[in-house]
Amino acid sequence: MILGQSLSQIVVLVIAVILSMSIHEAAHGLVSYWFGDPTARQAGRLSLNPLAHIDWSGLLCLLLFGFGWAKPVPVDPSYYKDPKAGMIWTAFAGPVANFLLGFVCVFLYYLLLKLAPGFAFGTVGSFVESVFATTAILSTGFGIFNLIPVPPLDGSKILFAFLPDQEYYRVTRGTPWMYILFIALLWSGLISGPIGMPRGAMIDAFSSAAIFLLGM
Repeated sequence: MILGQSLSQIVVLVIAVILSMSIHEAAHGLVSYWFGDPTARQAGRLSLNPLAHIDWSGLLCLLLFGFGWAKPVPVDPSYYKDPKAGMIWTAFAGPVANFLLGFVCVFLYYLLLKLAPGFAFGTVGSFVESVFATTAILSTGFGIFNLIPVPPLDGSKILFAFLPDQEYYRVTRGTPWMYILFIALLWSGLISGPIGMPRGAMIDAFSSAAIFLLGM
């Protein structure tokens, strides 16, 4: 991602990636806590402080190769009254938080254009606009990517919760072929199109909503 980029573009990418990953992981921990699981709170993972969530190796891989990871938030479904239902909502929270962040960034992008167009087209303003735009795109794409039903992504936790209990507890432990499939999908590039199309549609929807709300 950073090859051929200027220093300012690299800084924008780093900010966008850190924001997207941090809010994703914090959302997992917060919803798990709401369902009665104190594990994430005890580990200090309910914070929006990026240092609590960023895996520096995963961040470097994302910037260099286009995919990476944050520190997984520890959760213990045994605290939930209904472990499978609790796991669905906990897993779903990360992508939802990414979509909300995407919309907020799009809204702020247009708000800045409306309230301070002169600033927006200046050097500092252009940098801020780039942060909003890049974060919106990356966060929305990150949310869609995590809904793919392949372990260890959130989509698999949502899908597997609908399996009978015996199968659910077997597949959630993971198997080597599942992780091999995940790596193969990443390297093949087959998921770029399926992610890009809904991401573009969501960004367009966010833009239309922001323009409507701001009366632009």
